[in-house]
Amino acid sequence: MTDFSFNRRNLLGTAASAAAFSFIPRHILGGSGYNAANDKLNIAAIGIGGVGSYNLKNLESENIAALCDVDHSNAAKIFERYPKARRYKDYREMLEKEKDIDAVVIATPDHTHAVITIACMQAGKHVYCQKPLTHTVAEAREVARVAKETGVVTQMGIQGHSGEGINLVCEWIWDGAIGDVHSVDGWCSLAYYPPGQAYWCTTHYDIPDEKPPVPDGLDWDLWLGPAPYRDYHPTYHPGRWRAWYDFGCGMMGDRGVHTLDAVFLALKLKQPESVSATVSNLNDQTNPISSIVQFDFAPRGDLPAVKLNWYEGIRVPRPDELEDKRTVPPEGGLLIKGDKGTIMCGIYADSPRIIPETKMQQYKRPAKMLRRVETSHETEWVEAIKQGRKANADFEYSARLTEFVLLGNIAKRTQSKIYYDQQQMKITNNDIANNLLSKKDRTGW
Repeated sequence: MTDFSFNRRNLLGTAASAAAFSFIPRHILGGSGYNAANDKLNIAAIGIGGVGSYNLKNLESENIAALCDVDHSNAAKIFERYPKARRYKDYREMLEKEKDIDAVVIATPDHTHAVITIACMQAGKHVYCQKPLTHTVAEAREVARVAKETGVVTQMGIQGHSGEGINLVCEWIWDGAIGDVHSVDGWCSLAYYPPGQAYWCTTHYDIPDEKPPVPDGLDWDLWLGPAPYRDYHPTYHPGRWRAWYDFGCGMMGDRGVHTLDAVFLALKLKQPESVSATVSNLNDQTNPISSIVQFDFAPRGDLPAVKLNWYEGIRVPRPDELEDKRTVPPEGGLLIKGDKGTIMCGIYADSPRIIPETKMQQYKRPAKMLRRVETSHETEWVEAIKQGRKANADFEYSARLTEFVLLGNIAKRTQSKIYYDQQQMKITNNDIANNLLSKKDRTGW
């Protein structure tokens, strides 16, 4: 497990004091460049060459003050779009120099999420981190702990959590629309492998032998961060890193955390008691072409036990109650099965319907129970900062969601059935799997 003890000692100093006053306007504290509650926040972004650029678009109502990316060539267009923002390659230098930054967006590869997120929170910055929150279960626990300790406002980048679909799914289930839910099928028919999404795929099972030159503008050592050293290859960067265990969490961490969010929330799930998996091609470097993962959840109070199946790289079995002329969402979604009916929806819980349609037409929808987000997932976070409240997908929630899906990856990597003790954070029947709950960071990280 990564040793975070030095971070905890640092936290006892100025970072904790800054976090304690994170909601007080700067004109009260004194100093220049203050932001009153309704003024613009000073936003920094770390990792802007990919999805981070889309996060920034939704934050342009604020002041984009600083941008950091280890590959300045890949991020060139984003730097140009925000010419007033200071530019960095190393987030540590940015945090040291940019004292007036209020909040940070992190959209780097999965393997660097935890170390960067913890550093930003300990510097007293509010944090929006892309999904999955961390690379390992142990990191998810540590990020949640530091978030609670610092008191900063946090949000994980699962935009469906701020959509109308997840609200409807929760409200219908809580209203008893489909009765007691006993099983769920979730799926993503794509895979990080040919002939799937070419941009995401890898053609290797082993570390490549070729050693091409590092592209201009890329600091490869910074890109690797806490991961074990290996030579640069374009099969890792840009974009294809998700396929590799050392860097990404595969489709389970990408689409799984989006798609399974709705049932994790609506069914008030805790961690699974057991997880089992079958995969199409097992190797120790890359995610498989396809897999089926089964999670078994214990009863929660009055709620029954739930069996959840995740289909990856293949299409979900067609439900019997779906009419002949209708199809399941082709790219991914959910089938939430109760003893009185089934809810079908898309990847982000979008367009939920009770099937068959005759049951949907007969159902009288309940009054709204949940607060709606009128803007975007990013601006929900900004509003939470200014209002001094929690964001709707804060790290207390999203760390638990991340832990759940990462257990699925461990079952896939060991192609076994694992039994999990969430109180002890321990896989009780498989030492190899248990060791995958954490990782050892590279020296210096």
